[in-house]
Formats: sequence, C-alpha cells, structure tokens
Amino acid sequence: MNKSDLIEKISERNNITKKQAEMVVNIVFDTMTEALQKDDRVEIRGFGSFVSRHYEAYTGRNPRTGQSIHVPPKKLPFFKPGKELKKRVDEKKIGHSEGSSSL
Repeated sequence: MNKSDLIEKISERNNITKKQAEMVVNIVFDTMTEALQKDDRVEIRGFGSFVSRHYEAYTGRNPRTGQSIHVPPKKLPFFKPGKELKKRVDEKKIGHSEGSSSL
C-alpha cells in the first residue's frame, strides 16, 4: 500500500472526498515528522511507536572504488511495531482471523 492507496481507502471508508482524505493523511504525517525532528516519541496504541535514532559520524568506504569517505552524524526514524499489530499481522499470515479487531 502506498500513500495514494491509503488516501483512497480513507476516502471510501469515511465517505469523504479524496482531497479531504489527502489533507488528513498529510496532517498526520507532517505532525509525526515534526515530533520526530524534535526527538519526541510518537506512539500509536495498538499499532507501534516511532523514535529518532542518533548515529555518530564514521569513516566508511565507497564499495566501488574502495576510497575512504566521511559519513556525517545523522538521525533516522525507527519504527517498533506494537504487540497487537504483530499479532494481527501474524494471524492474517497464518490464515486465522479469530478474535481480530480492526484498527
């Protein structure tokens, strides 16, 4: 599923226009991005949590040339799925849908 598919699903399920659904999706993503930029944790109960992980600078190698290159420090988002999401994904994979609820 990509962003367009998500917008389509939200539009259909909530009987709103695609433009309104796109605005909702963009607001959610923008708000989450802003929180991660500030090193805040984003937790969505039953789904998972997002945090920013900090990585120090290091010297790496260009695999093509073997030349040493400096890799600057960086922050990257990290997603940790919640217990309920793990369980629901596993149920779908195995084919069991007993006791599953929708998000």
